[in-house]
Amino acid sequence: MSNELIRLKNCFMAFDNHVVLNSINLYIKDREFLTLLGPSGCGKTTTLRIIGGFQTPTSGDVFFDGVRINDVPPHKRRVNTVFQKYALFSHMNVFENVAFGLRIAKVPEDEIKKRVTETLRLVNLPGFEKRSVNSLSGGQQQRIAIARAIVNRPQVLLLDEPLGALDLKLRKDMQIELKKIQQQVGITFIYVTHDQEEALTMSDTIVVMNQGNIQQIGTPTDIYNEPKNAFVADFIGESNIMSGVMREDYVVTFSGHTFRCLDKGFSTNEPVDVVVRPEDLRIESPENGALRGIVESVVFKGVHYEMIVRTPAFPFLVQSTLYRAVGQEIGLSLTPDDIHIMRKTKQPDAQIAPSPDTQAASLPGSQAEGA
Repeated sequence: MSNELIRLKNCFMAFDNHVVLNSINLYIKDREFLTLLGPSGCGKTTTLRIIGGFQTPTSGDVFFDGVRINDVPPHKRRVNTVFQKYALFSHMNVFENVAFGLRIAKVPEDEIKKRVTETLRLVNLPGFEKRSVNSLSGGQQQRIAIARAIVNRPQVLLLDEPLGALDLKLRKDMQIELKKIQQQVGITFIYVTHDQEEALTMSDTIVVMNQGNIQQIGTPTDIYNEPKNAFVADFIGESNIMSGVMREDYVVTFSGHTFRCLDKGFSTNEPVDVVVRPEDLRIESPENGALRGIVESVVFKGVHYEMIVRTPAFPFLVQSTLYRAVGQEIGLSLTPDDIHIMRKTKQPDAQIAPSPDTQAASLPGSQAEGA
């Protein structure tokens, strides 16, 4: 991956003493597809708007290519934005919608025609130049909005939940298309969504946010397989999250049993959170399982069955291609690699605004400041 392009340093944002961003530190690489992921109100759109210049942080700095840009207005930043509402000009045809920014910049007509034609080909809409935007489907309108945003060759494209208005099938198709477009144009995409599948499908890097704080930064594989805390584990995919006790390095007790695991560096008998993904639990005969329980419910999900298995200590969510009937006793087995241990964490209080010079602790192993 290329060099750092954007850096947010101690960016703090508050409205009427309500903290929206709690002094976050983050850097974004050139040509990276980075997704800001989290529930409503977590601060992801505010982060996007600060990068775009639509909002100025209460304190902290924004750097672009090493230059502080806090006071640079949006139209002077090498950044364009695609919103969920595409805001296409209904009185203009497709060509004029895409060409609008180039005309404002007084680009020569021959160059406009060349770039609009190339960009429409890039978004798989060649030959649509004379079509009315009102005659286009939602997916086609979304592609036109993207074409209009990239035709003037920004260095960064900001996308604020742009697929939210599309139906499920089209949304899945566009996830693949967006990643393909990003790779072809070779610019940085910063994408905002609350949809975990979108983030996992498209991103090089995912930034998981909650209550104005960055919870974890990593690749989709790292975020899913090695969540840093219970919030990330619960928000990304399905999880069984239990309280446990780390007896010593590589040994943990949960759900009434003691297991080998791959984690170390905890205190002796330290209380921890334990995560086991439902697809990692394997169904066995009752006598062969490390855990034994009764099937309480079964739902067919197309590629697998989703079951609730009640053990004496915990009701496990299990995903398996094997069917077991409600009321049947089964065993469950798991390997050390299936068990993920996390320190118990207390969410930072983000309701009272700290002083402007408050600095957030860096996140180890991430793109947080100082990592």
